[in-house]
Amino acid sequence: MKKVRIGVLTGGGDCAGLNPALKWVVKTAMDERLEWERGVRYEVLGIRDGWKGLVGIDLSSPDTQGSIVPLNPDIVRTWDRYGGTMLGTSRFSPYDPKNACHGLVRENIERLGLEAVIAIGGDGTLAITTRLSREGVNVIGIPKTIDKDLPETDYTLGYETALNVIVEEVDRLRTTAGSHKRIFVVETMGRTAGWLALEGGEACGAYIILIPECEFSIDRVNELVMEGRRSGTRYEIILAAEGARTVGGNEVVKKEGMDSFGHKALGGVGAVIARQIEEATGLETRSVVLSHLQRGGAPCAYDRRMGRYFGIAAVDLVVREKYGNMVSFRNGKISYSPLENIYGKLRLVDVATQYDADRYNGRRSMLNNGRKKNVNKNQS
Repeated sequence: MKKVRIGVLTGGGDCAGLNPALKWVVKTAMDERLEWERGVRYEVLGIRDGWKGLVGIDLSSPDTQGSIVPLNPDIVRTWDRYGGTMLGTSRFSPYDPKNACHGLVRENIERLGLEAVIAIGGDGTLAITTRLSREGVNVIGIPKTIDKDLPETDYTLGYETALNVIVEEVDRLRTTAGSHKRIFVVETMGRTAGWLALEGGEACGAYIILIPECEFSIDRVNELVMEGRRSGTRYEIILAAEGARTVGGNEVVKKEGMDSFGHKALGGVGAVIARQIEEATGLETRSVVLSHLQRGGAPCAYDRRMGRYFGIAAVDLVVREKYGNMVSFRNGKISYSPLENIYGKLRLVDVATQYDADRYNGRRSMLNNGRKKNVNKNQS
């Protein structure tokens, strides 16, 4: 029987859903019944710490605690119960000029005898995957990011679990907010795409939701807060994505510089908004940054299922030699799309159809599909 070796890695930020995908890549590739149907026996190597794991490999060492870990169904049997990634991750890019080692990555893939590499990650990881594909490496992508900002797919691993965390934490904040008649500004992740803030805010009933796709006026925010108090509300919950910014303003940056994926280190917009609200209204206002809490914890049922489906589909693409593609979920079905269609692109909230730019909240009409464009008179 023909023997084929494949590698699998996780890159970028961790999230729930990675381990279920890893489990089902291994179980599907090494399924004994499917071996006889395919006429191929697959071996799976886990690559530690993302693309960094393919740099500096000592192939003379059998040390399985190093960069390369042989995987089998027994090892991964319980992985789908846990958050994060058992293989570890990093934001290392072999194309970063500081590293400049993509040639070495290609060489080590060949030296390891890998027929293909399955990369599970977001825009940064999949951008690297795309560039390696252009250089002749057989790769398959699996979409992962709590931001849900990848095009060509309606879902990315980790998103639903992160939404659940937002709702749970806001529910806890309500008790203290109501007790003290406070306003709470809750800062979520989302540097360019506001899906987490928007749909998390819709799910938890936030009074105001601020997203990167729609610049906001702090005067309008204060006006809405006072409207709420005049109507008898005891407290308000405001959700703000980390990339939200005022009209004509810039994102709030917590430190200078960028990571290897070219991302700014955003953070602090919640505290800025809270201070401006309290100064303008006199109402006690606090801020809470959810930060990495959104990434943590065990995967919810949906992420366990989607991790399973994506892992199986990735191996299907390897078997069919459909390299250079990313597994996707479109219109309720598992499919795949060329990595080139994802490269350098983001899936953003369509403000005209999915957001109310006057109320700074989710849309209030579903049947007209947002054909009447939102206009914020306070931003004109």
